[in-house]
Amino acid sequence: MKIKPRLSRGLRDLLPQTMLARQRVIDTVRRVYETYGFAPLETPAIEYLDVLSGSAGEEAQHSIFRVTNPEDEDLGLRFDLTVPLARVVSQHRQIPFPFKRYQVSQVWRADKPDPGRFRQFTQFDIDTVGAPCGTADTEILAAICDCLEAIGAGPYSVRFSSREILNLLLQHAGIPADLGKDVFRVLDKLEKVGWKRVRSELTTGYVDPSGDPIRGLGLQDAQVGAIEEFLEISNPDRRAVVGRLRDLFSDVDGSGARLDTVESISEDLETLGYGSDRVVLDVSIARGLAYYTGPVFEAVLEDAPQFGSVFGGGRYDGLVARFGGQRIPATGASLGVDRLLAAMEHLGRCGSEQTPAQVLVTVMDKNLRGECLELAFELRRAGVRTEIHSGSGRLGKQLKRADRLKIPYAILIGEDELARGVVTLKQMSVASSAGTHLTDHRAWKAARFGQIEIPRSETVTRLRELLQAGG
Repeated sequence: MKIKPRLSRGLRDLLPQTMLARQRVIDTVRRVYETYGFAPLETPAIEYLDVLSGSAGEEAQHSIFRVTNPEDEDLGLRFDLTVPLARVVSQHRQIPFPFKRYQVSQVWRADKPDPGRFRQFTQFDIDTVGAPCGTADTEILAAICDCLEAIGAGPYSVRFSSREILNLLLQHAGIPADLGKDVFRVLDKLEKVGWKRVRSELTTGYVDPSGDPIRGLGLQDAQVGAIEEFLEISNPDRRAVVGRLRDLFSDVDGSGARLDTVESISEDLETLGYGSDRVVLDVSIARGLAYYTGPVFEAVLEDAPQFGSVFGGGRYDGLVARFGGQRIPATGASLGVDRLLAAMEHLGRCGSEQTPAQVLVTVMDKNLRGECLELAFELRRAGVRTEIHSGSGRLGKQLKRADRLKIPYAILIGEDELARGVVTLKQMSVASSAGTHLTDHRAWKAARFGQIEIPRSETVTRLRELLQAGG
């Protein structure tokens, strides 16, 4: 019986062009993370269900893919990399604090797929465990900026706030603390669904466009009014936002000290050159996961806001205590690699390479295959990424392959070149564009666009020089 090739909803294959762009992003981010002293960590894709359950709130709980092992134990696919990190820190007591780690791995969520949102996707996290609020949080925000700059993602906005600010809002609005996690979860939808639906979910509820009923939280009009007044606080100057928050929460005991922490992070960022033009204090930032306890962060690409946040994170001082009982401070952020790439591809900023090869060694004559093979391996051993023609087909077909795959150079070796001790090096971009004005095939062939002859003995040196110069 023939099986129809297909994928489950929310999953996708990643072909070479996407994978090459992804690898460039991952390599770039890894270099940035390592400049901050973060070290690599890997954890299994599968965790015990009780490790994952109840750690991040109701929505995360419903998004867990449940699996079993041959021993019929209840397990789940990890939905993020933070909960496994908390388990690692509790299980491996020899880890020295502060523990600064990065991890790039697949995660799974049984969410409704959207543009740039998949059920299996890659996260690239940094976290500092064992450091109090302050410098560690500033470093996370700075690293987010540095990553987006290094990637060349285009204009971006990094936004931060704090769960402490939202806790002050609860007190100011007279909202019971036990409703806090639900209020924050709803506020996290603000940018996606708008204030009208957020207000409805905070009060009586509504029916979403798919027909699903959304249960309301039952807040009173005065409480929702206080939230709306709070959300209207906006200013590109971080200091001005802090000033307005101090005025709004002047009736809440202890508000000054909690706002001091946010102001201190803002001042540290200013000192380091991350001004309000790059990092904004945005009080609407809530982050949906329940384990956040302090500063929260996210970043969006300004030219593709419809893709949502490409970076997100925050401080989660209570998460490790679920496993070991000891409260250990921690903070971190996660890059959504797939969402970032989806946004960059939409904006045409991903590149179009379909192969890592920098040069194609053609085989013009099967009797010279040995010479061509020897040259290909000579180039590879010198660090030049090289493909050698391994099939059949005339030279024109081989060059078309190099052009289609955007391989920068092709090397030609015929009987004449071999006898004279030279090779012909063809720069494909010049060859494909320079002769567009010629309609006569013989004239185009005679022009030999983008071709130079070089001594066979200098092939490796000359080609490496050209590649390093970007030519």
